[in-house]
Amino acid sequence: MAFMAVLESDLRALSTEARRRHPAVKDAAEHAILKLRTLSSPSEISLNEDIVRIFLMACEVKTVKLSVIGLSCLQKLISHDAVAPSVLNEILPTLKDHAEMSDENVQLKTLQTILIIFQSRLHPESEENMAQALGICLQLLENNRSSDSVRNTAAATFRQAVALIFEHVVLVESLPAEKFGSGSYMSRTSSVTGDVSRSMNNSELENNFASRKSSLMRETKTTSGKFGLRLLEDLTALAAGGSACWLHVSSLQRTFALDILEFILSNYVVMFKILVPYEQVLQHQICSLLMTSLRTNYELEGEVGEPYFRRLVLRSVAHIIRLYSSSLITECEVFLSMLIKLTFLDLPLWHRILVLEILRGFCVEARTLRILFHNFDMHPKNTNVVEGMVKALARVVSSVQFLETSEESLAAVAGMFSSKAKGIEWSLDNDASNAAVLVASEAHAISLAIEGLLGVVFTVASLIDEAVDTGELESPRCDYVPSAKSTGKTAVLCISMVDSLWLTILDALSLILARSQGEAIVLEILKGYQAFTQACGVLHAIEPLNSFLASLCKFTINFPNEMERKSSAVLSPGPKRSDIISDQRDNIVLTPKNVQALRTLFNIAHRLHNVLGPSWVLVLETLSALDRAIHSPHATTQEVSTSVPRLTTTSSGQYSDFSILSSLNSQLFESSALMNISAVKSLLSALCQLSHQCMLDTSSGFGPSTSQKIGSISFSVERMISILVNNLHRVLPLWDQVVGHFLELADNSNQNLRNMALDALDQSICAVLGSEKSEDHALSRSDDNSQDLGSNETELRLLESAVISPLRVLYSSSQSIDVRAGSLKILLHVLERCGEKLRYSWPDILELLRSVADASEKDLVTLGFQSLRVIMNDGLSSIPPDYLNECIDVTGAYGAQITELNISLTAIGLLWTTTDFIVKGLSHGPAEEKETDKVDGQNGEEQTDNISDDMNSHSPSVNMVSGDKLIVTVFSLLQKLGADERPEVRNSAIRTLFQILGGHGQKLSESMWEDCLWNYVFPTLDRVSHMAATSSKDEWQGKELGIRGGKAVHMLIHHSRNTAQKQWDETLVLVFSGIARLLRSFFPFLRNINNFWSGWESLLLIVKNSIFNGSKEVSLAAINCLQTTVLGHCSKGNFPMPYLVSVLDVYEVVIQKSPNYSTTIKVKQEVLLGLGELYVQAQRMFDNQMYTRLLAIIGLVIKQTVTKSDNCEDEFGHVHHLLRTVLEVLPMLCPAEHLSSMWLILLRELLHYLPGLDSPPQGEEEEAVEVSTSDRTPDVNAKMKTETPDDTASVQKAEVLSRTSSSAREATFNIPSYLFAEKIIPILVDLILQAPAVEKYIIFPEVIHSLGRSMITRRDNPEGSLWRLAVKGFNRILVDDISKVPVGSELDSKISKPARLRIWKEVADVYEIFLVGYCGRALPPNSLSPATLKDDESLEMTIVDILAEQILKSSINAPSEILQRLVSTLDRCASRTCSLPVETVGLMPLHCSRFSLKCLQALFSLSSFSDEEGNWSSTRSEVSKIVIMVLMMRCECILNRFLADEKDIGDRPLPTARLEEVIFVLQELARIVIHFDTASVLPLQPHLRTILAEGNSNKQPHLLVLFPTLSELVVSREARVRELVKKLLKLIAKELTLEKVITVS
Repeated sequence: MAFMAVLESDLRALSTEARRRHPAVKDAAEHAILKLRTLSSPSEISLNEDIVRIFLMACEVKTVKLSVIGLSCLQKLISHDAVAPSVLNEILPTLKDHAEMSDENVQLKTLQTILIIFQSRLHPESEENMAQALGICLQLLENNRSSDSVRNTAAATFRQAVALIFEHVVLVESLPAEKFGSGSYMSRTSSVTGDVSRSMNNSELENNFASRKSSLMRETKTTSGKFGLRLLEDLTALAAGGSACWLHVSSLQRTFALDILEFILSNYVVMFKILVPYEQVLQHQICSLLMTSLRTNYELEGEVGEPYFRRLVLRSVAHIIRLYSSSLITECEVFLSMLIKLTFLDLPLWHRILVLEILRGFCVEARTLRILFHNFDMHPKNTNVVEGMVKALARVVSSVQFLETSEESLAAVAGMFSSKAKGIEWSLDNDASNAAVLVASEAHAISLAIEGLLGVVFTVASLIDEAVDTGELESPRCDYVPSAKSTGKTAVLCISMVDSLWLTILDALSLILARSQGEAIVLEILKGYQAFTQACGVLHAIEPLNSFLASLCKFTINFPNEMERKSSAVLSPGPKRSDIISDQRDNIVLTPKNVQALRTLFNIAHRLHNVLGPSWVLVLETLSALDRAIHSPHATTQEVSTSVPRLTTTSSGQYSDFSILSSLNSQLFESSALMNISAVKSLLSALCQLSHQCMLDTSSGFGPSTSQKIGSISFSVERMISILVNNLHRVLPLWDQVVGHFLELADNSNQNLRNMALDALDQSICAVLGSEKSEDHALSRSDDNSQDLGSNETELRLLESAVISPLRVLYSSSQSIDVRAGSLKILLHVLERCGEKLRYSWPDILELLRSVADASEKDLVTLGFQSLRVIMNDGLSSIPPDYLNECIDVTGAYGAQITELNISLTAIGLLWTTTDFIVKGLSHGPAEEKETDKVDGQNGEEQTDNISDDMNSHSPSVNMVSGDKLIVTVFSLLQKLGADERPEVRNSAIRTLFQILGGHGQKLSESMWEDCLWNYVFPTLDRVSHMAATSSKDEWQGKELGIRGGKAVHMLIHHSRNTAQKQWDETLVLVFSGIARLLRSFFPFLRNINNFWSGWESLLLIVKNSIFNGSKEVSLAAINCLQTTVLGHCSKGNFPMPYLVSVLDVYEVVIQKSPNYSTTIKVKQEVLLGLGELYVQAQRMFDNQMYTRLLAIIGLVIKQTVTKSDNCEDEFGHVHHLLRTVLEVLPMLCPAEHLSSMWLILLRELLHYLPGLDSPPQGEEEEAVEVSTSDRTPDVNAKMKTETPDDTASVQKAEVLSRTSSSAREATFNIPSYLFAEKIIPILVDLILQAPAVEKYIIFPEVIHSLGRSMITRRDNPEGSLWRLAVKGFNRILVDDISKVPVGSELDSKISKPARLRIWKEVADVYEIFLVGYCGRALPPNSLSPATLKDDESLEMTIVDILAEQILKSSINAPSEILQRLVSTLDRCASRTCSLPVETVGLMPLHCSRFSLKCLQALFSLSSFSDEEGNWSSTRSEVSKIVIMVLMMRCECILNRFLADEKDIGDRPLPTARLEEVIFVLQELARIVIHFDTASVLPLQPHLRTILAEGNSNKQPHLLVLFPTLSELVVSREARVRELVKKLLKLIAKELTLEKVITVS
């Protein structure tokens, strides 16, 4: 209802506008409003003409406002179909009148109304109405008074009206609705490839219509069709400059008429193709018009000469050729010929550009070009218009080289292509000069020609793709069949097109590509190259294919030619000329054009890899050059600036470009896996051909060309390897071709080529064998199809044979050492990387390695052995068991070769590794042995680790029989190598033999052990010992190093191995060590083998002979052989007594017979240590006889050593080496529990080596131990010695002991010094402390006596250590005895009284003699150092402390007379100071006075008592009673001597020693407190004893005894003495309780 409201509003506006001047219109408008309200829809309005007529009435007034309102309302009514068709006859005259009005708005409204009429159902159906409506438009168009906007609107309205008319014709004639073509040209802002692809999409309908053309053609049936035909004829006449009869127009612009014709021709093709009258008009009138307009043989004037008119003519011609060439063949041929001819004429540049645009359009439209070529070029009677057109375009392109401004034109062409690539129009600046405009125009023409040629190229490519899609041509991905010939229409057309056009296109494109530098144009041309080359490849057009490839390759890499190099060299300075030449040779610059050309080449190769065939050579030559450039240190790239189309050298993209090109280069050959096998072979053949060509040129010395040729060969070889690696799934058909070429290279005289071939062969073999196919080919197949499995195994066998055989061929056929070495290196790499994958080629490999072992060249042997090491170390698990024996034999061959010593040694180690592998295989194999046939694992020293499950799963199963055979083979080889003349080899072999037996002996059966002992172990021992005994002792000279001073200079050889005998001794040492290891590990098992005792005896015999006659090393090894066996099994109880006795016999014989042989001291030391360790380990097996025999052997050694000693060591204070060893052994010989009776023998043996041992009393053993019948107690009536100040008796007794000691030394072994005794004493003390109690106390007196004899050696040798060690030992055993055997203990009760009395008598004698005679005595001046004197004094104090504090204060079971002697000894020592007169006491050394005070202090300590002493034993009480009496006498003597000296000297000061002694006595008297029992023996008055008995005293009654003497000291001159005496008197008063009495009084 909005329309009704708007219409009512317009009526009101009309009424308002006409209210004053036109009342009739006002009334009609109001009437219409009322009428309108009764209507409800536009259809009702159309039935009532009153509404329309009111608007027509308003228009008839011809005022601008009313006309505008009226025309606007008419437009609305017509648009809404509210006007009846019959009213059209009234509307058109009204519009015609309004067209004559001068108002612009009215004219525009009039044109709008006419267009709406044509668009509505009022479309004119009568000839008059249609002509009148079109006439109004033309009238306004041609009216000079019309404004520009009116004329433009009139032109547009007429064009739209024409379009509506012909659309109406198509509708009423029932023509197909689809359009057969497009009137608009393709935009040149897109690429040529895009234009071609879009044009291909429009070709299907044309093809379908062409096939049905004859059945569709018919006459015009409708009036509208006739109207359209008349309109077409009038337009043609107007375009030709005539008049229009039907339109009633006398003249019209020809340009406008031609534009309308061009529009009709391009948009309504269906009319001309179906309706015959239209086609006739087109053929006879329009074509005639266009032919006339195309002619340029007369001067063009007026409108016809204008560019726009020429453009319309050319476009119209183009439409006819494009859309109607199938029906207008003759006309189109004329048109094309004229167009081609125009390119040759000297026309204005803009005219040529227009023609080239048309030709370019034909070329980029695949449909048009295909039709033209099919209708003309392929028809023998017609002209080759397409070929002519292409040649014309090529001529335009080639003309650039003749232009004066060719460089500027080419730059402009590049800029146009760059703009087009960016999607923008290329344009000049507004202020550009005429020259610039000319250059741009030339560039435009050239660019159009280039695009046209590229359009042809892409059209060909598109047609070929279409043929491939329809099956007319085979895809390049398929196999190339040379006999196959294409017969399809499209295929034949493409072949013909390529044959006729390729040369012209190639010349033009190569020219422009060579001259152009712009990135966009280069890319576009290279696309054309790629498309055309691929098309040639699909068509199998060999000549054009190779030509395009060759042309493309020229643009890939720029190598400086020889002339450039020479010129650069001439211009360079002389000194650096060679450097510059080398730099120029390597200075390669890759421009962006080169890079893009290379990419294009890669694309072509990828696309055509299956059809290139022989053409591969061209590609490969370029790729070889690229490879050299990539690896050249001076190669660079360039980039094109986006703003200026010139080259600017930068390095930003250098690495990226090179990396991309390198990647593309590699990917090309990696993609060979996708090629057909025939294509791969063709590629390989091309590589071989390239390599062969370069090989022929490398024989002429060196130089740039030679290096380049070698680089090309290297490229070929590397790419062959790449192809091989990427075709491992089908390598067998390719292998012979590749490897054959490698072998040929390896035979070349050029060293570089030989090395290259070897490396390539290495990589190829490792790649093939390392592939998954080689690993799983025969293993991953299903087991259900045995036939397939067998064929796969056969294939794998053939493959392995083919892969390994080149190595044998190289080694056997080549005479070059480096080639043979290279083949061995390859084999080494193969074994290292792929050895575990080999299955069938082991015989060939082992045979090759065996032949290498016999070579004389060290390098070859070394390389061959490296391969063998890989096999034996890492590859045994992958070798089939049948080949293991051969592996062992080859290893033995390398061990026996004499070329390289280290190889022989390492080969022996490999035999050990092989044995480990065999034994592991046996341990994981089926357990077929019995337990009795195996060695007890607990008796073996070494246990072999278990193999992992993974290793076991991959290792070949070795059964027991084959395993034993393999082990026997190894042992046999080692035995042979053990007799080698080279010491290092035989030593290594022997060492390995015994290591194998020692490491795996527990896994060998008894039969195997028996075989090893009698066939390998003992024969080896016999042979080596024989050689050691019989070899030459002549010294060898080392290798001659040169000549100096006319004399030969030889390498020094160490003295230990400069003779053959010494080296065989070294071997014998290894044999002994090996046997020792076997016996240590497996003796319990071996002694059960038959006749092992005989072997043991032979071993002992060789051991004895070796000790007696061999070198020190041999002797020690022989001893160690026995010792190791004994020590390893005696402690475990696995060494039977006969074997032990036999070993002891050997040791005894060695010691006994050693004086008659040259046995070294070291050997004796080892024997002694062996005896000690033998006893330690086997002491449970010793009896008294064997132990006595052992001691006799030790004693014999000591006797021999002492009697033969030349005192050289004693003079320097050292003990002989053998005696030192004896000292080490003696502590080991402690008798076992069942040998307790041997303690006396051992200890007495040791006592013999101390100074002055008296013979022990007869029957002392019987006296020592209590017997059941009665005790034998001797009569002992010892009396206490009286005091003699000069110690005469002590000195006399010491002299007696000294003489006895001296005679005893002479009676023993005449030991000239005390050194050995010094070492014996600590051992003796340790042993006596360890001895059982009974045996200990039997020998105890002798030990005490001997120690005492050693102690008194202080007089003869005060600086010696013997007396000191004796004192320390004496103290140790006494303290130990007191602490372990207290009085009343069980052990004490077992010791008889005579024995104890004898012990204490010896103890008392030692104390009396040593303390009285040798302690606290003055020494010669400077005889000892102060430190030694201090230590000796400390030792004296210690012995006094031990006697006083630990012996006399302990509960000892000593007789009273012994106690009195001990106390008397202390007293005699304490009397030293007071016994001297005052004149000499000052001369007494300080240490003497200190010793005297120490003894005096000991007396005070023994007599005192304190509450802290909890145990006051009877012995302690008895000692204190004895001491108190002696002490009182000694104190009185000291005090009296002080009084007398003080009186005698007068006013002179007393000596310090005297004064200190008196003060010490007074202090101690005041300090000590005595026990009541002790006080009971004091000589006191009865009343005093009563006081003591009552317990009122302070336990210091000893002061009462000395009271008279103390009273005399009160008047002493010494103040300190007086003070102490005063203190003592107070204590006496307190003791007598006088202090209390005084207090009471």
